[in-house]
Amino acid sequence: MASKPPGSSGRALTTRVKTAKGRSTASQAWLQRQLNDPYVKAAVAQGYRSRAAFKLVELDDRFKLIKPGARVVDLGAAPGGWVQVALARGASRIVGIDLLPMDPIVGATLIEGDFQEDAPLAAVMAALDGPADLVLSDMAPNTTGHNATDHLRIMALAELALEFCHRVLSPGGGFVAKLFQGGTERAMLEGMKRDFVSVRHAKPPASRKDSSELYVVATGFRAAMRG
Repeated sequence: MASKPPGSSGRALTTRVKTAKGRSTASQAWLQRQLNDPYVKAAVAQGYRSRAAFKLVELDDRFKLIKPGARVVDLGAAPGGWVQVALARGASRIVGIDLLPMDPIVGATLIEGDFQEDAPLAAVMAALDGPADLVLSDMAPNTTGHNATDHLRIMALAELALEFCHRVLSPGGGFVAKLFQGGTERAMLEGMKRDFVSVRHAKPPASRKDSSELYVVATGFRAAMRG
């Protein structure tokens, strides 16, 4: 499966959406954006389940996160685009978990449930069959439109993902989590420097320019810091 981010050649053609009765202005704008998004088109062409797959492609190209034979956990995995990328890049054992159901992906274990609850967590640990080399989290809350509230909600999810790392991550392992810019992410980044050798943040090109999202990328987990 190809995993290069989309490029452009020639003059881009814009698809206009005809106004439909009962469709809101916001819905109309979203549909037009989807139809004209090169990452959406590339995801369809390359067989990825979502345009978000290219965010992990670009992060991995930059930070070399996915090692051949790695054990990878993907938190908030639905619909499975990041799982597909991890498979394509050589991970040998991949476990994805989400509250939403997912269609199977050959070569991966997909679990429907909350990783904070005992039974789903046990299922993740059993499927991993050993410590994880990389924990991924593209989790995001349903947005309210209130920036401060949305920021705090996604920070809470990122903190939960970080706690999960302390339970499953192997020495030297890596962690990637989505955040929204808003100020408090700085405190999290500073705290993570005690747990990881390297902590950086990045906004991959596939992230929409008008989005406040960024990703924290941490490598070199210090296992001795586990609580």
